[in-house]
Amino acid sequence: MVVDTSLEELRKATLARFASATALDELEEARVQALGRKGTLAAISKNFGKLAPEERAHTGKLLNAVKNELEAEYERKKAAFEREALAQRLSREWIDVTLPAPGIRPGSLHPVTQIQEEIEDLFTSLGFAILDGPEVETEEHNFDALNIPPTHPARDMQDTFWLTNGHLLRTHTSPVQVRGMRKFGPPLRMIAPGRTFRNEEVDASHEHTFYQLEGMMIDRDVSVANLIYFMKTLLSGVFHRDVTVRLRPGYFPFVEPGFELDIQCLICGGSGCSVCKQSGWVELLPCGLIHPNVLRLSNIDPDEWSGFAFGLGLTRLAMMRYGIDDIRQLQGGDLRFLNQF
Repeated sequence: MVVDTSLEELRKATLARFASATALDELEEARVQALGRKGTLAAISKNFGKLAPEERAHTGKLLNAVKNELEAEYERKKAAFEREALAQRLSREWIDVTLPAPGIRPGSLHPVTQIQEEIEDLFTSLGFAILDGPEVETEEHNFDALNIPPTHPARDMQDTFWLTNGHLLRTHTSPVQVRGMRKFGPPLRMIAPGRTFRNEEVDASHEHTFYQLEGMMIDRDVSVANLIYFMKTLLSGVFHRDVTVRLRPGYFPFVEPGFELDIQCLICGGSGCSVCKQSGWVELLPCGLIHPNVLRLSNIDPDEWSGFAFGLGLTRLAMMRYGIDDIRQLQGGDLRFLNQF
């Protein structure tokens, strides 16, 4: 039959055009010519009226079969073109979502820096100067001038990084006190924040690199009462709340008498944890009246002048302030952690 032959020719020709199409517009053009309202299939279906009744059922089924086959092949080929176009687009627009966003990212101060600036503001309001000194120090400034001669057993308490030229990485910021006394003389009120170094075994509460803040006041008739007043002012300013502290005797070569000011652990509330080594207390602030030998070594007459000195760990203070249970978090530079502050 003529209609059947025309349908078969249309099927083969259209499938060939679909197969050879290299772009979606070519595929669409072939579909319109074959299956559009004015296409070849529509023209063939107009000949149905010339068929005998017994031929119409067979030819109708054949026409529907051809139409369905061509539409299915068109959709399959179209989907392939769309997948290819999407893949090309994604390859051009690919981005690694784990990389930082472009441009300047908003930042914030490190928690240790925040604590340091708060203490600096507090003490400058009390008439204290902020002094700085080198991190690579001489043995004289770091030990000798602080009443810690070479044979003194207190040196064994500070595992030191020594350099080949006899200098060392400072083990505390106390050398800045020596430099301040020798440069300015009494009366003197000063604090010295900065980075310090010790050959420590790293754990939850110890690091080889950490931050301290030393302070001293030298004037006439300075007593322990002055020391206690300033320490209470310091702690209330830092924690913005009442904290439980204890003052116990402590030995430090550069003060006499010397005290250890401990704070009840703010991580566990005193019940015991890895930060306070299960004791419930954290050694926070060694302090005392300046030893007469330290004054003499900086050319200050201890019969005329007296003073107090204190030192605290800024890193450990930040841990107490923000409830950080591992000091290594503050040293790692992990922005996911630091962005919380």
